[in-house]
Amino acid sequence: MQSINLWLYFMIVLGVIVLPGLDMAFIMASALVGGRRSGLAAVAGIIAGGVCHIVMAVLGLAVILKLWPALFNLVLLAGSVYIAWIGWSLLRSENAFRLTAGSAGGGTSKAPATTFLRGMLTSLLNPKAYVFMLAIFPQFLKLDAGPIWSQALVLGGITWMTQAAVYGPIALLSSRVNGWFEGNPRGGAVTGRLIGALLIGAAVFTGIEGWQAI
Repeated sequence: MQSINLWLYFMIVLGVIVLPGLDMAFIMASALVGGRRSGLAAVAGIIAGGVCHIVMAVLGLAVILKLWPALFNLVLLAGSVYIAWIGWSLLRSENAFRLTAGSAGGGTSKAPATTFLRGMLTSLLNPKAYVFMLAIFPQFLKLDAGPIWSQALVLGGITWMTQAAVYGPIALLSSRVNGWFEGNPRGGAVTGRLIGALLIGAAVFTGIEGWQAI
């Protein structure tokens, strides 16, 4: 796989992961309620759920590639629209990175093993993950770049390492302080808009590539 495609995939994955959602809210709540061990167990569970998403995506994409190759190209364009929507949401948002644990709900401290399983379930029930795997993930699997499973393994590794790099520090910081970006709302807004612009640029690039492939 070309390095430019891997960097582009990393940028998109990072933009998706840093958006507050079910996974992030669960990790923050687990760390705030149960401390560092609980927070890191939640991160591990979310990543384990991501592994399942990769496996399911590869199995489903294999059928699409075999039976409906034209549909595969249409998925590329649909993914471009979704990426652009994420970027536009970040550009418009004044507080995209201002996180609170309240959105995750309360609860009592759980054993790390229980938190791990709940984190995995949270990931498997996260609709954003399914949209990503169906609309964005296929754009980086090339028919002429080798076996689909080996490409998926590389992309999966990037996804899991990015999750660990983003969610790990959030879990550690959330176990000590509530609201990571509350003290610097302007910095969070600028960061969100920068990533939003990059995502829109990535959407244009992948959209043109998908259109030419049809």
